[in-house]
Amino acid sequence: MVTVVENKDPAISQIPAVIKELGHRYSGKFVQQPTCDGIPTVWVARQDLLDILMYLRTLPKPYVMLLDLSAMDERLRQHRDGLPDSDFTVFYHLMSLERNSDIRLKVALSEDDLSVPTATNIWPNANWYEREVWDMFGIVFDGHPHLTRILLPKYWEGHPLRKEYHARATEFTPYFLNAAKQQFEQENLRFVPEEWGMKRSGRDEDFMFLNLGPNHPSAHGAFRLVLQLDGEEIIDCIPDIGYHHRGAEKMAERQTWHSYIPYTDRIDYLGGVMNELPYVMAVEQLAGITVPPRAQTIRVMMSEFFRITNNLLYFGTFIQDAGGMTPVFYMFTDRQKAYDVIEAVTGYRMHPAWFRIGGTAADLPRGWHRLVREFLDWMPKRLDEYVKAAMKNSVLQGRTQNVAQYNAKQALAWGVTGAGLRATGVEFDLRKARPYMGYENFDFEVPVFHNGDAYDRCMVKIEEIRQSLRIIRQCLDNMPQGPYKADHPLAVPPPKDRTLNDIETLINHFISVSWGPVMPAGEASMMVEATKGINSYYITSDRSTMSYRTRIRTPTFAHLQQMPSVINGSLVSDAIIYLASIDIVMADTDR
Repeated sequence: MVTVVENKDPAISQIPAVIKELGHRYSGKFVQQPTCDGIPTVWVARQDLLDILMYLRTLPKPYVMLLDLSAMDERLRQHRDGLPDSDFTVFYHLMSLERNSDIRLKVALSEDDLSVPTATNIWPNANWYEREVWDMFGIVFDGHPHLTRILLPKYWEGHPLRKEYHARATEFTPYFLNAAKQQFEQENLRFVPEEWGMKRSGRDEDFMFLNLGPNHPSAHGAFRLVLQLDGEEIIDCIPDIGYHHRGAEKMAERQTWHSYIPYTDRIDYLGGVMNELPYVMAVEQLAGITVPPRAQTIRVMMSEFFRITNNLLYFGTFIQDAGGMTPVFYMFTDRQKAYDVIEAVTGYRMHPAWFRIGGTAADLPRGWHRLVREFLDWMPKRLDEYVKAAMKNSVLQGRTQNVAQYNAKQALAWGVTGAGLRATGVEFDLRKARPYMGYENFDFEVPVFHNGDAYDRCMVKIEEIRQSLRIIRQCLDNMPQGPYKADHPLAVPPPKDRTLNDIETLINHFISVSWGPVMPAGEASMMVEATKGINSYYITSDRSTMSYRTRIRTPTFAHLQQMPSVINGSLVSDAIIYLASIDIVMADTDR
């Protein structure tokens, strides 16, 4: 049996600058918590929360972005030594680009008093995050402008991320749908403008309310957008999400650390192994696993392949939504060539579930050099043709330049990351700012544009493809020798050849595969520069074979929330261009 040793990160022994600043201003009003990820984490009292949040937001080098906001049901958590008493905990993850650092604030709540003040007056993107916490946990945010369910139907009973809520379909009564229930559900989908503070008419005219989606080709998934129109001008709009919600965070509480990997592929179903990366790296933080250089380079190469396949589909559908039909078919040809490489390496195409805790599922196959080199020789010329034919086309430029435009200040306030942020002139890419998986060893550039419109967002994506090709070529030319998986007792599954040496390794292998490894108690998180922006996993282990809490922060959740502030006052056709330019996948939004 494996002896689990608590992971002690030396980073927690150093006092970060922000903790010193808080200490000068709020001495005795917070408790610091050590975590495996090294992010400064403090517990604050509910009555001090807004004051401290505003202080951090207005520091000389401010925490300008609310990256994430969620909660945890702590009532069944056993290993929480030294932490304040808490039945439910609300946490805020703040980011400062000037400091290139984060801070996490936590508020402890008792079960009989589940309320905190809203942070929507400090960060506008707190709106949807607080609605999600209410939806999943039943925690009230006092002063919230519209605290309603967001991922689940408004008639839903219960709060699914509470521990008493079942995690498997077999634990519920069988689902049925008769005519009466169908009529009830349809009626609850009816949009009532007054519930959202909207008027049905202005001083001189009646407004029209139009449903775009949830089954519309330009919605890029099961997504509903309710438009309040005066002619073709958008007066206001309400993005309605949740149609693709599958309870991905709840599933993590019933799967072993290893068996949850396939679920991550399906969050952003175009991202493939890119989705697996932050999850397995967060688990490796908990376990104290160091991934071998060869495994790191393989992970980088395959992640960049999926960045290319994602961006090619984005590029093709962007042109299609702007009126150009043929380029997307050419780009599918390119994607198939990339998937041929992916399939040869992983055995699968879109959802490989190929990364493992400690490395990868297998080593690179014989002949991988030739396949990768052929793709690298093929793609650049094709990309040049697409830019010449589409992005330099005056019709496409007229439809996308100065359309759906926002600036860097607005992007940061709404939690925009990835291409949407870099299109406003902000040069922030986690692969450069906070290198992981050996990205510091690669020579590549961060594409930056400055107009903040739909056209520039697409141009950033195109240049990302070129940089991914550069990174893949460096992987091809400099692939390290050595193992593809860490030699660590918590790596899953352990190397098969080791099981033949002695009974202890055989027992460890059997337990690891059948029951799952027991990860040390603690908290860890990892964020990566994914295909659509920052994707992060924040996991809590209670010294078990399964996660106690897994929080998934996805970029498109923040990007869609920004939509009304960008397109109100524009035309309906501009809303289509906006949706095309922000690269949404509704499974990524809804989880």
